[in-house]
Amino acid sequence: MGMENGAVVAASGLEKSYTSDSVRLDILRGLDLETRPGELIGITGASGTGKSTLLHILGGLDKPNAGTVTINGQNLFALDDNRRSQYRGSTIGFVFQFHHLLPEFTALENVIIPAMIAKGDLKVARKKAEGLFSSVGLLKRMSHRPGKLSGGEQQRVAIIRALMNNPRVLLADEPTGNLDENTAEEVFLLIKGLVKEKNLASIIVTHNMKLVGLMDRVYELHEGRLHGRGG
Repeated sequence: MGMENGAVVAASGLEKSYTSDSVRLDILRGLDLETRPGELIGITGASGTGKSTLLHILGGLDKPNAGTVTINGQNLFALDDNRRSQYRGSTIGFVFQFHHLLPEFTALENVIIPAMIAKGDLKVARKKAEGLFSSVGLLKRMSHRPGKLSGGEQQRVAIIRALMNNPRVLLADEPTGNLDENTAEEVFLLIKGLVKEKNLASIIVTHNMKLVGLMDRVYELHEGRLHGRGG
């Protein structure tokens, strides 16, 4: 499995369980998944089946009890916490249901904060951010604070932030879950366009069955494994 067959993300034999009140809950049970460049994979399933847990493991935010996740040929869990965090920052973009924008900063500042923290070249970061703002139709809204932006605009800023480091992988957890139907479709189509344009490997967790039809492949997470639903 892995890069030899073109997969950017290759998960193999993932197992994850939690113990709660001395009862063991098996969340993932030998789960496998591969994603190639430019591919949009949807993951659906009932609440509590572990979709977010799976996404967090694929992104190196959480560790499995067993199994491997390889991104661009690098086994995430062979790295120590520090190096995994660095690798994640340079390779993976995350978009969550809640945009997590900082209210006291402008949209532009929210997007370039990682470059500011890393003491990067702010001129370069700003130019890059402006290009991304332009590509999602928000160039004139860069100086607004999040409170002055609509829900759809805030989520578009969160998408830009996820793309600032030129990731190879985009992971999104219910990215349209907080938006009305029309805005949800607009934001999703924007994500899809960016995935194709930038040739990203993308995995999106969603409850929105209307959007599922726009994915390249769709799986349902059920009893710890992924079950194909065509695509």
